[in-house]
Formats: sequence, structure tokens, C-alpha cells
Amino acid sequence: MQHYAGQSARFAGSGRWLGAAARAVALCASMLAASHAFASGTEQLKAFVAQVHSARGTFVQREVKAPTGGQDASSALIAATRANAVSSGTFAFARPGKFVWSYDKPYQQLLQADGENFYVYDKDLNQVTVRKLGGALGASPAAILFGSNDLEKNFTLSDAGVKNGIDWLELTPKSKDTQFESVGIGFRDGNLEAMELHDVFGNVTLLTFSDIQKNPDLPAGTFKFVVPKGADVING
Repeated sequence: MQHYAGQSARFAGSGRWLGAAARAVALCASMLAASHAFASGTEQLKAFVAQVHSARGTFVQREVKAPTGGQDASSALIAATRANAVSSGTFAFARPGKFVWSYDKPYQQLLQADGENFYVYDKDLNQVTVRKLGGALGASPAAILFGSNDLEKNFTLSDAGVKNGIDWLELTPKSKDTQFESVGIGFRDGNLEAMELHDVFGNVTLLTFSDIQKNPDLPAGTFKFVVPKGADVING
């Protein structure tokens, strides 16, 4: 009996040790998960800018009236009517300063930059406007996706909390010479989900992203703009 009692004690001790070890492993796992889950919007943006040098995906753009009564743009969108302008398309970029932003619906328009020049092509008018890219990105929302890594040179960054499972941050341009008052950016688990563009007239443009591929192999001619046949070219 003493023999079995000793074995039982040993098994019980072993069970307690295994239970404690399992709890320790579970605790470590939960801590690791928590450290990832609670990465702030600012931290996720900095990681995105540092690690994602190029990308492509799809977007939906909604024009939303200025929020009232303390509503954020996401809440305002839910209450928005079907009359609001909605457009969609595809994008690709390679930092710094190269991108293709193509509107497919409800009308076709192309915004493109090759690192030196910025092109806007309106298919309906068959017209191309060309400008030097120069520092045009600067404090514009485009700089966040397409510019260099020095966001804090042009923007003041601050966390804006979690809304509907998305970690948000707010970027305020340091330059006064911009049509945007602020830009909100939302991340989920390190992935870009949405942007809210607040202009100086109180309007909000909401962009939502999907099917994003990070650092894909992009063909060499992806960002080379070719003037469509017969298009009028305006140098602006």
C-alpha cells in the first residue's frame, strides 16, 4: 500500500508540474498574442512603411458628408444614403514616388507617377495632364502610401483608438499649405484596412482596401506611362 501511495504521490506531483508547465506555456502564448493584438495604430503604420516597399490591391472610395454630433467618419458612413458617390478600382505602388491608382467604376480615370512625373488621364475626355512630381507628395495623403519613410517629417502622428476591431491613428499635416486637415488610417493585425481623408471644407473621403499583396514582383514597366493614342496632353 505504501508503494502505491508513493507512486500516486509521484504521479500527482508530476501532474501538478505538467499542469503548471501547461499554464506557463498558455500564459506565454497569450502574452505574445496580446503584445501583437495591442500594437497601436502608430506602431502598425511604422512597421507597414518600413517593411512594405511595394504593394498592389483593390479599393473602394466613398464620399461622406462631414460628421456631426461627434460622429466619426465610419459611423457617418453607416448612416449615409445611397446617393453618396462611390467609386472603386485597383492600385499598385513602389516607394518612393511610383504608383498607379486606377478608377474603374463608375467612370475610368488613371492617376500615375513614375518617380519623376505625375499623370492624370481622363478616358472620357481622352486628356492627359502632366506635372512634375517633385515634392508634390509631401504632406499629401499620397505620401503615406507612396512616399518615403520620413512620415514624421511632414505629419504629426497620434493614436486614435480601436473602432470595430480596427486600430486607428490620426496624421495631421505640419504644413499649412494643404487641402487636408487630417488623415485617419486604420490597421488590423498589421494590414492596411482603411483611410479617412478630412479636407478643409469639412468633407470626408473614406477609402477601404482589400486583396492587398505586399512586396509583389511587379513588371518593370508597371509605372511607365504611355500616352493613349490621340489624347490631348496638357502640361500643368
